[in-house]
Amino acid sequence: NLLGALMLGFLVGYERSYRGRAAGMRTYGIVCMASCALTVMMGYPGYWFGGHALNLPGMGMPDPTRVIQGIVTGVGFIGAGVIMKEGLNISGLTTAASLWAASAIGVMVGLGFYAAAMLLSVLSAICMMWASRLERWLPARTSYAVLLRFGREFRPDQSQLVAAAMRRGYEVVPASFSISLTDGRAEWRFIATSLGKGQAVSLAQLSNELRAFEGVESFDL
Repeated sequence: NLLGALMLGFLVGYERSYRGRAAGMRTYGIVCMASCALTVMMGYPGYWFGGHALNLPGMGMPDPTRVIQGIVTGVGFIGAGVIMKEGLNISGLTTAASLWAASAIGVMVGLGFYAAAMLLSVLSAICMMWASRLERWLPARTSYAVLLRFGREFRPDQSQLVAAAMRRGYEVVPASFSISLTDGRAEWRFIATSLGKGQAVSLAQLSNELRAFEGVESFDL
């Protein structure tokens, strides 16, 4: 059981290792194998230290669902450690979700659902390898966080900004607007969402156009 869980963990973790993510084959293999070990352990309470107490009146078998709950909770802490947030960009969600799936695979191996565990491993690997290609093929809208810093004497106009964004294929989200004043210079923060694939200019082209935008001293995209 332990060897089977280790190999299935390697299968799921190879894709993350191939893409250079923080958690690789070793992490997935250990998580899957440890989850399996904890689950298998619940099937042999008579071999535990003091296991003869099971023969006493009122002593029942241990509840395996509590162990599975503890496994899922523990793996959740590992998943939280690989999630990184920088501004509005969040990375590591797929790695955290696949680590959670690896623990489920280990539990299934420990319970004896070998075919289902192998199927879940293959499906998880397929999802991580090819789901991103499917996402690129399907219609989608890309969002960018924009920070504009204007000159000291410049008075920006929101309607002109919205119109300029629309001409470049972006829609400014009204509820995302945040305006501040630093050293007499206005700073605007907002979210710009593309109208669709192929309808918006690229991020590089957008940055080149912002350099020539009237009143803009600096920007962050």
